[in-house]
Amino acid sequence: MRFDVITLFPELFGPHQRVGITRRAYDSGALELKLWPLREHADDAYRRVDDRPFGGGPGMVMLAEPLQRALAAVRRERGGAPVPLVHFSPSGEPLTQAHVERFASGPGAVLLCARYEGVDQRFIDAEVDLELSLGDYVLSGGELPALVLLDAVARLLPGVLSEASHQHESFSDDLLEGPHYSRPEVLATAAGAQAVPPVLLSGHHAEIARWRREQALRVTAARRPELIARARARGRLSAQDEAFLRSLQL
Repeated sequence: MRFDVITLFPELFGPHQRVGITRRAYDSGALELKLWPLREHADDAYRRVDDRPFGGGPGMVMLAEPLQRALAAVRRERGGAPVPLVHFSPSGEPLTQAHVERFASGPGAVLLCARYEGVDQRFIDAEVDLELSLGDYVLSGGELPALVLLDAVARLLPGVLSEASHQHESFSDDLLEGPHYSRPEVLATAAGAQAVPPVLLSGHHAEIARWRREQALRVTAARRPELIARARARGRLSAQDEAFLRSLQL
């Protein structure tokens, strides 16, 4: 799987390739990353890739022509294999685990990391296949969203995490994860001594699995009730799940 990134700041991607769990994806070759510095595709001595917006207003707009040349270079090197061009923008649709899973099972993508006030709309209309956003806030550029997507995809690739690890993570079945505990069994805190829930020490695997499911339902219902509705619509809630959810409303 290969991702090509068009960016003004390729140096931001180095640590992600060298540190932590994601390094395994790059070292194994499961994930290939090619960085395309946009200024190398400018056509003047100043390596200009932006200009003032027509109609006036603050900031600068990324020019379409350097982006066209960069994208053409990417496509030549990829041999014409069709992959989506992803633009990170506050106006894009929210990045979800469903997006991540689709990317993790596909051939990759070209990631456009915009800066300044944005990209000439004509380039977006002609070339961009998908616009994604991390949330309802504005960042300095698309590099951080690109890194988030790469990190999330890398974790799903074979050999990076155990399959069981990501199968039980938040959003894998439309629910948030419940709480986790480790040693010591009793922890002194400012609120007093707090013990690990006894069921986790019981060794009864079926009861532990049921407790974890209930905690996931409890947390999701309290914090993200729309995810409960989505899981219900997709047929992912059992009769036992529904009975537990009804008990929370008593």
